[in-house]
Amino acid sequence: MKISLIIPVYNESSAISACLDNLKCLRGEAEILFADGGSTDDTVAQIGGRYPVVTCPKGRARQMNAAATVASGDVLLFSHCDSVLPADTFEEIADAVGKDAAFGCFHIGFDYDGPLMRCNAWISNELRARRSHIAFGDQGMFFRRELFSRVGGFPDLPIMEDYALSRRLKRERIPLSVLSGRIITSGRRYRVGHPLMIMWRMLVLRCEFRLGADPQKIARRYQDIR
Repeated sequence: MKISLIIPVYNESSAISACLDNLKCLRGEAEILFADGGSTDDTVAQIGGRYPVVTCPKGRARQMNAAATVASGDVLLFSHCDSVLPADTFEEIADAVGKDAAFGCFHIGFDYDGPLMRCNAWISNELRARRSHIAFGDQGMFFRRELFSRVGGFPDLPIMEDYALSRRLKRERIPLSVLSGRIITSGRRYRVGHPLMIMWRMLVLRCEFRLGADPQKIARRYQDIR
């Protein structure tokens, strides 16, 4: 079994160094690809020749799908540049897929501590992932290649492509495997205001998305709380 890790990037100069350090700590073998959406800073230069960089049109869904077409793995893992993967990432995924998992994610934690953030993590892990079978991109989503190809990859949306794909797989009754490892993701959006208000605004945007609101308008509003 071969795993391909795909990381979309766009002007990640401030985060790419920590990402590269994290990759050095991952045990086992895997193909690692960066999908660059046309960065104008030194993101690609910092990656250097250490890992292949797939150049593609900007947009997280487009970037991830473009890299997936050239990836050679039997399993595709997608992670964010500002997320820290656990050291045994590839081992956990291989074990889960060996037990017939076709779609999964990690538990999530935040680098921004506090009671509200711990509550946010609990809601994400226990209510959304385990009970509702919905995964988000900052949890490190992985798929068997044949499943990802069959559903056409991530829908070409400016936002919530991870949510949309999770909802589709839930409708098709594809179970979500929630791994025991914890991925640590950036809590930077929660520092721009009160965490509770940010959580509420994120919930409202997801509700509007489910009700069919224009994804472009949602994306513009989402930028205000990033």
